Amino acid sequence: MSYEVLESKLTYEGKIVKVTVDKLQMPDGKTALRETVIRGKNAAAVLPIDADGKIIFVRQYRHAFGEMLLEIPAGVLEEGEDPMEGVARELAEETGNLAGKLEYICELYPTVGYCTEKIYLYFASELTLCQQCLDPDEFIEIERYTPEEAVEMIRDGRIKDAKTVAAVFAYQMGHK
Repeated sequence: MSYEVLESKLTYEGKIVKVTVDKLQMPDGKTALRETVIRGKNAAAVLPIDADGKIIFVRQYRHAFGEMLLEIPAGVLEEGEDPMEGVARELAEETGNLAGKLEYICELYPTVGYCTEKIYLYFASELTLCQQCLDPDEFIEIERYTPEEAVEMIRDGRIKDAKTVAAVFAYQMGHK
């Protein structure tokens, strides 16, 4: 099938995203409009497992939902930054842990319907403590749960974040 962008109009440009409205020619020859959020930078996320076999989570405020959400540590990658280096940096900054071992899980497209963001997912183990270094506008609570507790929290709605759900299920599938 062939789709062709006939016209693209920038409707908003902010600090971290741009929004376009594109006119597409569809495979049947008709045209359709599509809105796209262009994320300037991608992200990396990590499911860290401590020495007791518990997953280290961060709970932080997410304004789009007006809630404190439980998530795996994650952050935006700097320009040209390798995702593995970025995720190691975010793990240290948010949780105060260095990963002795990082294992790539997958590249995730969290919102394929309208956003260009990619998130690179990793597992982290063999953790050692380091200095936590939060951004000035970051307020994070650290929580630890077993993988089984995490699955139950997904089932009952206490964990809603897509990257976290994907990483927990990937861990359950590959690390039993």
